[in-house]
Amino acid sequence: MTSVQVDKQHDGSEAADSASGEGYHRALGARQIQMIAIGGAIGTGLFLGAGKGISKAGPSLILAYAIAGLVIFFIMRALGELLMYRPVSGSFSEYAREFIGPFAGFVTGWTYWLFWVVTGITEVTAASEYMQYWTKNADGWLNQPQWVFALIFTVVLFLANLISVKLFGELEFWFSMVKVTAIVGMILICAGILTIGFSDAGDTASMTLLWSEGGFFPKGIGSTLMTLQMVMFAFLAVELVGVTAGESKDPKTVLPKAINTVPWRIAVFYVGALIMILSVVPWTHFQPGVSPFVAAFEKMGLGIGAAIVNFVVLTAALSSCNSGMYSTGRMLRDLALNGQGPKFFTKLTKNGLPLVGTSFSAGLMMVGVWINYQWPGDAFNYVVSFATISGMWAWIMILICQVRFRLKADRGELPQSSFKAPGGIWASLFALAFIGMVIVMMGIDKDARISLYCAPLWGLILAVAYLVLKARNPEGAAFAKRS
Repeated sequence: MTSVQVDKQHDGSEAADSASGEGYHRALGARQIQMIAIGGAIGTGLFLGAGKGISKAGPSLILAYAIAGLVIFFIMRALGELLMYRPVSGSFSEYAREFIGPFAGFVTGWTYWLFWVVTGITEVTAASEYMQYWTKNADGWLNQPQWVFALIFTVVLFLANLISVKLFGELEFWFSMVKVTAIVGMILICAGILTIGFSDAGDTASMTLLWSEGGFFPKGIGSTLMTLQMVMFAFLAVELVGVTAGESKDPKTVLPKAINTVPWRIAVFYVGALIMILSVVPWTHFQPGVSPFVAAFEKMGLGIGAAIVNFVVLTAALSSCNSGMYSTGRMLRDLALNGQGPKFFTKLTKNGLPLVGTSFSAGLMMVGVWINYQWPGDAFNYVVSFATISGMWAWIMILICQVRFRLKADRGELPQSSFKAPGGIWASLFALAFIGMVIVMMGIDKDARISLYCAPLWGLILAVAYLVLKARNPEGAAFAKRS
């Protein structure tokens, strides 16, 4: 559905069928949507990044994940309210366009597209690095340089996304299944150690480790607050379920169920996993750059754990890149349909797939692999750091749009959503304030500050592009203000 159609179709029952107008096929079932939602909350931010957070904040990192998880739930319920009002592919930019203005939709669409392109570049490169674990000492064809595996992964995922959306859903289902199984397995092993006392860690494992090694806040509350930015980064991509709205078989039923699983997903996969790990291994044993899962396995005397976790992290990286391939083509097509991008991005295959947009994005990911090969230093890392602030931009837009939608619905200007967010606009305002605090923390942290420097430059590029497009078609519906 284009923005031109929005004013003609505000009824929820009609909007549910809007995918046919977009040309997409509703091929994603409940099983796939549920696992996409689950997998979106589990990535390298947990498997690798949590080690840095533990070293900075100790056991209090658990509290940071719990509080941030509550904010993520508010964001997802705000998104759910909008999706039930009008489930549409490219939802973030569509809602920004409708409730804030055409420029906001333009910025949101292109920024979210950039987020996934950069994320795809970094994740496929990370996946190729993880392959070195098995290939660095291998002989024959397996002993290949890093860029070869990056190329293979990019091509394979690109081709998979061009076959059918159902294949994308199946890949994401199994990628997510591996991640979920790994975390559940870790929790069960830790529970066994705490109750039965097996493994090398059995003699010292105890829930008291959560406060006996310098207290629950061993480095002070300030250090815990500084980890909030890393914690929020770990949740990036949880909103991907919103991009699948236009291709869900039964969005009115499937999407609310997927969104309502957010609390238990965070409770189990983040809070629960960290509680169990830190009850078996003292927090002082964890270091930045080392997966807490690997460190925990080594402490337990289970050497095979390193290989298992490496495989899981490889899967997490490929999952993220697969999601990037999926979302970027749809965001470009949505922009093109609204006159805010080149028209050739609107083309679909006979299977209802955005061929040109996906191919263009994959091509840029190929360039990113080459850049990483040539200049693997700070310049590339600066681009990576920008992905985090661009990802949070989508959350900010979701919350603002939900507030504006609820105000209009309460005034009777729009129909009420069938899936209202708990707490209404107050929950969204709280989440916005929390994100604002995280951005301030990024400004204080010299390692994350670079992403804030890049944001104005990207905003300037988009502003110039928007003015050029509007000058070419000043009467276009895509640039008209809504009454």
